[in-house]
Amino acid sequence: MNKEYEPDWDQPAMPSHMTATEPKATPPGAKQIVTIRLDVDMLEWFKAAGPGYQTRINQVLREHMDAQRAGELDAE
Repeated sequence: MNKEYEPDWDQPAMPSHMTATEPKATPPGAKQIVTIRLDVDMLEWFKAAGPGYQTRINQVLREHMDAQRAGELDAE
């Protein structure tokens, strides 16, 4: 990696003359673009079901998240 472009993790995210503001509420259903590496065969399987594969991947991840959260609640 080029040294010029390496982030300096020890520095604050905002310049000292700027103050942090109250975080904005995320509207329900808001999406964020991300890059994720998936196994080729798994991605092909989702794509083979037709358009909307990203939505299906999101749904599978959401179901897993919900199940994990429910398990955490049951453990308490």
